[in-house]
Amino acid sequence: MQTAAPSFIELRDVRKIYKTAAGDFPALRGIDLSFERGEFTIIMGKSGSGKSTLINMITGIDRPTGGEVLVEGQAVHTMSEDALARWRGRSIGVIFQFFQLIPTLTILENVVLPMDFCGKIAPADRLPRAMHLLERVRIPEQAHKLPSTLSGGQQQRAAIARALANDPPLLVGDEPTGNLDRHTAVEMFDLFESLRGEGKTILIVTHDRELSARTRRVIHLLDGSIEKDHPLASPSPLPENQGWAMPLCEDRANGKARLQ
Repeated sequence: MQTAAPSFIELRDVRKIYKTAAGDFPALRGIDLSFERGEFTIIMGKSGSGKSTLINMITGIDRPTGGEVLVEGQAVHTMSEDALARWRGRSIGVIFQFFQLIPTLTILENVVLPMDFCGKIAPADRLPRAMHLLERVRIPEQAHKLPSTLSGGQQQRAAIARALANDPPLLVGDEPTGNLDRHTAVEMFDLFESLRGEGKTILIVTHDRELSARTRRVIHLLDGSIEKDHPLASPSPLPENQGWAMPLCEDRANGKARLQ
């Protein structure tokens, strides 16, 4: 009898308890979840329901009080801080609500920076790749400007380009459209859908019910537990080809060129 292949992400009885002056606060209460490669999943819930804590468990930003977190078979909850930093740089792209661009660096330099830290992309390929990513998110003309000169939507596009810098298999966003107008938010979701079509696994925390209806799976959290976990019957179709094919780029880990 064949053993089923492990899921891309697995959480097994994940618990998180924060110590506070008022006593223990259970942010997550025995979460069991799995995500397959190429899923686009929305995580919803009221403030304090555990959404951001759940994302922090998956990305290794925080550690569970109990339980297991596995991503691509790696036990994230047991990694050292150094190993976590190296793994996160290669495997996860994080998109923040408030962009978190370095204000003294140009947009191009912000996108190149993760490549410099990680060393996954060959030095000669970093600037061309960064420019290609800015073209993909449709702000190449902003490359040499500082973040403060860009609109909120343009800064979020830059943040997405930065998250894609090292070609991570997993993209995670904590309210990435929370500060954007409706038109720009829809454009961001179109881009996420396109990336999902290329095999990226995408987990997004949002309060936006209209946008969540465009994804294939929605998980509702309530008081640190899973209230609902259901696929949508008719998720929105992928956008048509936008001419955003990724170039070949050297993979420093195995010395081979591959499609990014």
